[in-house]
Amino acid sequence: MRKIVILSGAGMSAESGLKTFRDSDGLWENHNIYDVATPEAWARDPELVLNFYNDRRKQVQSTKPNVAHQSLVALEKKYDVKIITQNIDDLHERAGSTQVFHLHGEINKARSTGDATLLYKLDHWKIKIGDKCEKGYQLRPHIVWFGEPVPMIEEAIPIVEIADFIIVIGTSLLVYPASGLLNYAPTFSEKYYIDPKGLEGINLFDFKIIKEKASKGVPDLVDSLLIKKLPNQGA
Repeated sequence: MRKIVILSGAGMSAESGLKTFRDSDGLWENHNIYDVATPEAWARDPELVLNFYNDRRKQVQSTKPNVAHQSLVALEKKYDVKIITQNIDDLHERAGSTQVFHLHGEINKARSTGDATLLYKLDHWKIKIGDKCEKGYQLRPHIVWFGEPVPMIEEAIPIVEIADFIIVIGTSLLVYPASGLLNYAPTFSEKYYIDPKGLEGINLFDFKIIKEKASKGVPDLVDSLLIKKLPNQGA
């Protein structure tokens, strides 16, 4: 079974109603990102940070996958599909995709501040000061904040290295290290970039550029890949 790797960004979830800080000149829901999304912000005012992510979590839990998320599920009938997402929501999973890797963490999980291996799936939207892990440490959002390492990048690299198809959806490719994943793409892979703005200042000469929103570009591309004749099918 041939392998498809999806690299999804904020544009994938925007059509479900989730805002991103890059849409507002560095503001995320009227907050400066450095006041709510850095280790320094956590040290300075953990309650503010918790409240900010509680609001984001509540919003995600009331949001539904859109047609772009749903379309990617259909690819699993014919391909080995792995989704590497920069998004912290669970819309890919709720749509039905079975192999999703979150580079920047997951809003619906909490993590111990004293033992990063202790993760907790949340069945509610609120983390409070005083909510602790079994070792007695305060819980924090399971999010990779600005200035923190991205441990999942090491797991993502070998996935990209063996991809037959690479589809980039709704990301500016300006955030490192996620943007660096394309350096590991095989030369033989077919590559697609879906975003209404196209590419701004980035040279991806071997990508087919699809200037559409995810809700249009993704279903159209999925349809073409589902009818595509593959070499091991005699084409």
